[in-house]
Amino acid sequence: GNSLSLSHNFTLTDILTLSHLTYTMMKLTILAAVAGSAAAFSPSASIGASSTALRMSEPDTEVEQSPFVPDSFVLNGWSADAALPMHGLPGAVAPLGFFDPLGFSKGADLSKAKRLREAEVMHGRVSMMAVVGYLIGENTPTITYGFDFPHTIANNQLPEVPVAVLLPFFLAINFAEALRASVGWVEPVGGKLFTLRELYYPGDLGFDPLELKPKDAAEYAKMQTKELNNGRLAMLSAAGMCA
Repeated sequence: GNSLSLSHNFTLTDILTLSHLTYTMMKLTILAAVAGSAAAFSPSASIGASSTALRMSEPDTEVEQSPFVPDSFVLNGWSADAALPMHGLPGAVAPLGFFDPLGFSKGADLSKAKRLREAEVMHGRVSMMAVVGYLIGENTPTITYGFDFPHTIANNQLPEVPVAVLLPFFLAINFAEALRASVGWVEPVGGKLFTLRELYYPGDLGFDPLELKPKDAAEYAKMQTKELNNGRLAMLSAAGMCA
């Protein structure tokens, strides 16, 4: 009888132990299943790292940038110097030196100084051509008058020229001015009116079919001064002829 009782107690204990272990295993299994399902919907470190790497490998969006302009740049050997009249642009010669009795350039910033020089150079070039036109128009045979002499004075010739002859000249002038504006002037947008390009030297349109432009900075300054002086004289001469 005792042996049966001991055997019965041992078997019951084993059953209880096995039941407890089975219950514990079931809880662990359910917990593992829940954790696995949750992990399936959560981002992993490897995925995040790979997506970050992909994002970093993608090319950046291109942003349009304005041309780089250094603080101190050299154009045809000239470097702007605010301490000098007209920021150091050539044109001052002896015996007068820098001559500006009306003070147009006094206190001018770099943009205004370049604009004043652009106006002086262009008016000088037009005046030089005008003086030549005066001399040729009054003293040589012309298409307008059929190569006959005598001619009328130059100031009276323009109203007598036929429209068919004047129109090509006016068109050529318009094209030349449009080209000059596109090369040297900033487009009138964003409030930038009457402004020359920062990397544009006043009067240098890149038109030099005879290749007379010197490569040396000092020689270029001398040629620029000669052109300015001839242009100044031509402006006075053309004004006297028109008067």
